[in-house]
Amino acid sequence: MPDTEKKEMSFLDHLEELRKRLFKAMIPVVFFTIIAFVYMDKIFKNIIIAPAKPDFWTYQIMCKIGNKMDELFSIGNVICVEKIDFMLQSRTLTGQFTMYMTSGFVTGFIMAFPFFFWQIWKFIEPALNPNERKNARGGIFFVSLLFFMGILFGYYIVSPLSINFLANFKLDESISNQFDVTSYISMLLMMVLGCGLMFQLPVLVYILSRLGIMTPAIMRKYRRHAIVIILIIAAILTPSPDVFSQMLVGTPMIILYEISIFISASIEQKRKVQLTKTI
Repeated sequence: MPDTEKKEMSFLDHLEELRKRLFKAMIPVVFFTIIAFVYMDKIFKNIIIAPAKPDFWTYQIMCKIGNKMDELFSIGNVICVEKIDFMLQSRTLTGQFTMYMTSGFVTGFIMAFPFFFWQIWKFIEPALNPNERKNARGGIFFVSLLFFMGILFGYYIVSPLSINFLANFKLDESISNQFDVTSYISMLLMMVLGCGLMFQLPVLVYILSRLGIMTPAIMRKYRRHAIVIILIIAAILTPSPDVFSQMLVGTPMIILYEISIFISASIEQKRKVQLTKTI
């Protein structure tokens, strides 16, 4: 049916369409969640618990970097992680089962994220005009790419740095660190998913710039404020007091901010060109 003959959907029609899209979006999530349940023993051992072991990839790289720094500056290998001193326990009757279900669902959601977002996009797309649809082409790919980059960043950088510091931090040597498994897994999932969402900053800036809310001038004006906020977030995400860890987390966020300025400037330039053609 031509666009001119299409009837506007009522509020209830929109809700029904959203319900259908969410239902379709949850199908691959459930599928991957079931697969995660089947292989949960391997996922738990090789992925979830891995950042709590000294042989984790990130710690090996840190030791190699520390050795190079020691060779060049003779400062000792201060960043090498040789021991992570803590023990996981389950202090509640449902603790392990709850984390089993939570880990499976989060794994399923991460694996199915591109299709999940595609269904959400298909719900939003009819409200856009042809020009907006054209400009948003490739959005699903870039949103998914940034999400997985954030997931990897959270898992390989933020999580091990935080776990290492918190696990080895002691007020007194007589106090042993024995953490509840729900606390460990919840923190790990929060950091990983949090970074996945944090890496959507360029997408958020793109949307706000298209709406005329955000401009490159504003972002350049408040660049220093943004950097301070980013460093504060990096300090929160990495409780470790060393500057190396904070810069390791903060640098990609600053790069994302600079990329967002470029995106906003590009959109503003296109808007000016379209305005000039109209005049």
